[in-house]
Amino acid sequence: MTPPPLVLVESNTSGTGRLFARRARDLGARPVLLADDPGCYAYAHTDGIDVVRADTSTPAGVLDAIAALPGPPPAGLTTSSDYFVPVAAAAAAALGLPGPDPAAVARCRHKGSQRAALAAGGVPVAAHTHVTSVDAALAATDLTGLPAVLKPADGSGSTGVRLCTTREETAEHAARLLARTRNERGMPTAPGFLVEQYVEGPEFSVEVFAHTPVTVVAKHLGAAPHFVETGHDVPAPQDAAPADALATTAVLAIKALGLGFGAAHVELRTGPEGPVLIEVNPRLAGGMIPELIRSALSVDLVRAQVAAALGRHEDVAPRTALHSSLRFLVVDTPATLGEPAVPAEPAPHLTEQTLTGRRGERLVPHHDHRDRVGHAIATAPTAAAAAHAADTALARLRTALHPLPKATA
Repeated sequence: MTPPPLVLVESNTSGTGRLFARRARDLGARPVLLADDPGCYAYAHTDGIDVVRADTSTPAGVLDAIAALPGPPPAGLTTSSDYFVPVAAAAAAALGLPGPDPAAVARCRHKGSQRAALAAGGVPVAAHTHVTSVDAALAATDLTGLPAVLKPADGSGSTGVRLCTTREETAEHAARLLARTRNERGMPTAPGFLVEQYVEGPEFSVEVFAHTPVTVVAKHLGAAPHFVETGHDVPAPQDAAPADALATTAVLAIKALGLGFGAAHVELRTGPEGPVLIEVNPRLAGGMIPELIRSALSVDLVRAQVAAALGRHEDVAPRTALHSSLRFLVVDTPATLGEPAVPAEPAPHLTEQTLTGRRGERLVPHHDHRDRVGHAIATAPTAAAAAHAADTALARLRTALHPLPKATA
């Protein structure tokens, strides 16, 4: 008998997107990937995943594609991609399948609407204004002060996010954001952007499942004025994170937004007066964080998320107490990617060391998640040992980046 399909509406192009399909098979379902451009997903061909070309920009397009599928009706429908969470939620609801509340997801995906709901729910958020013009952005900085963070209303992966320290920088980046009408997936962007008070302090995420905080993650960021995530530590070292306060704030935010189905990735900073909510993402964390959690705590959040879409329950209580660290190889200047000059050697605690970018291709910084072309992961009994192993492996990987001469850059 043909297993019932788990429909995946688009996907991350690597990492957890691939894992969603694998966990579906582990749980007895047949992954079926709906994609506007199947060529984006090389892993699907390698893994023998059924891919159906479909209009994934609207719930109606997804429902039409599902109606044409042969065999039994879908047992579940979900996505691992931030951009397609609203479409997947609406399509799942239309089919009576498990999923988040479509209205809550739509409210969460628009950063202006999200901030309004958080503030109304008593969640500490940075001062912010949603604007639709350069003049309005400049006026907003009179309220928030400088420096200020400018970010797209519905962006993802730090794309278009910038710290502006002067009115001139604010005007320039505001114009840049207003000129951007489609995201990197080719989807129309929401009008306007956010001007937000900059919160000075270390950044964390809390990975929440339903209303349960699973762990606090310490983030590493690249140099200002951008916010490229360059690494993670799971769990956040105790001397660096007020874990209880961060977790409490994250759950308060989930409830204020009307979320609570499956995974949510909640980003916060610890300012002078305690945790401040940066944003809530109504989906599983990216950046390999689920794999770090699986290694350190023996909790498989990808499996739990897929199980939830199939109407099943998985325990997300930590079963081990190790530490995992990841460091990304990030392109910060025009370069090409080759092979590391320093041969990879077996090293204590190192579990993965890989280059994910294309060899020989000219690489230009985008100042977002697309700049990550490799990573190293280590798991150890202590946070310090895991971090040291990952940092050491990253130093080896860096020798694979060959900066281009300025004349050709």
